[in-house]
Amino acid sequence: MPKAIQILVDADACPVKDEIYRVAWRHEVAVKVVSNSRLRVPEHVLIERVVVSDGFDAADDWIAEAANAQSIVVTADILLADRALKAGASVLGPNGKPFTLASIGPAIATRAIMADLRSGMSDGMGGPPPFSKADRSQFLQALDSALVRLKRQA
Repeated sequence: MPKAIQILVDADACPVKDEIYRVAWRHEVAVKVVSNSRLRVPEHVLIERVVVSDGFDAADDWIAEAANAQSIVVTADILLADRALKAGASVLGPNGKPFTLASIGPAIATRAIMADLRSGMSDGMGGPPPFSKADRSQFLQALDSALVRLKRQA
């Protein structure tokens, strides 16, 4: 029997949790909200809160272990995205941009270069641009499309 489709959320800093719930309810797909601390999640049969230890990468480890070809992983963490892709999962960033086997290598390399640059700068380089309505909209469309694709494959 094939595994059920699930959405695994790297939740500690995820700005699109409410959007994930709405899409999951519409598609009747289970969501596992994984975090190092207790987050408030809706009381719903499809939503499961998973609180892991506060150990380094504990949430990432849990998600990578649970990911499979019937999973959509939502994360901004490039290294977790790589692990989830290797497990066969579909992976989306919170801005809706998919991580793919073709794009993950360059993303990891860019991450390493940026880390080196940041470590050499005393005044910092600033963070990512603010999360926008367009990012939210793009995410909703990408998650819906990924779920439709997985349902067709099942």
